[in-house]
Amino acid sequence: MLPLSMALGTGLGGPAAWAQSGAGPTILVMGDSLSAEYGLKRGEGWVALLEKRLAAEKITAHVVNASISGETTAGGKSRIDALLKTHKPNVVVIELGANDALRGLPIAQTQGNLTAMVDASKAIGARVLVVGIQVPPNYGAAYLDSFTKVFTNVGNASKVPVVPFMLKGVADGPDVAAMFQADRIHPVAAAHPRILDNIWPELKKLLK
Repeated sequence: MLPLSMALGTGLGGPAAWAQSGAGPTILVMGDSLSAEYGLKRGEGWVALLEKRLAAEKITAHVVNASISGETTAGGKSRIDALLKTHKPNVVVIELGANDALRGLPIAQTQGNLTAMVDASKAIGARVLVVGIQVPPNYGAAYLDSFTKVFTNVGNASKVPVVPFMLKGVADGPDVAAMFQADRIHPVAAAHPRILDNIWPELKKLLK
């Protein structure tokens, strides 16, 4: 294992460290039901599809899906230190915030929790990707605008990449009804390849 001083100098989560260790990076995904395969058969969600894409592109990596249905950013913040210690990820994907909105939690709290998770991940040398979501228009224009900006605000302040809307082409596509389960909240299996396509370009950059 690299000394801390060297890890901070070269980037513990960088390709040089992976090459020295003889193994590919560990990718930790911290999300909610959108990443935890809610209502789907195992293997149909975008995180499982990510593992298949990595294999297809001959990218050696280990994916840890620590997503929990119903998770809020506060829950993620409370769990992240233990997960970082256990898995020592090189890349952390944070997909949280939707349940904060559903519960009407303060936007400033959501942004603060996400920032804390990013900071904790960067402190161990991991690269971070923030994955954003949008709320339905019935929440009101002011709330919609403020909530949407949370993810880019975190990305800009913490200097980490952001996927602004993971459901782009799903929630705003031509056949929205067919893309969601009966609850009209969780995407069906057919939507998850598109979700991965939205996330993959930014995630792939972190693996180089």
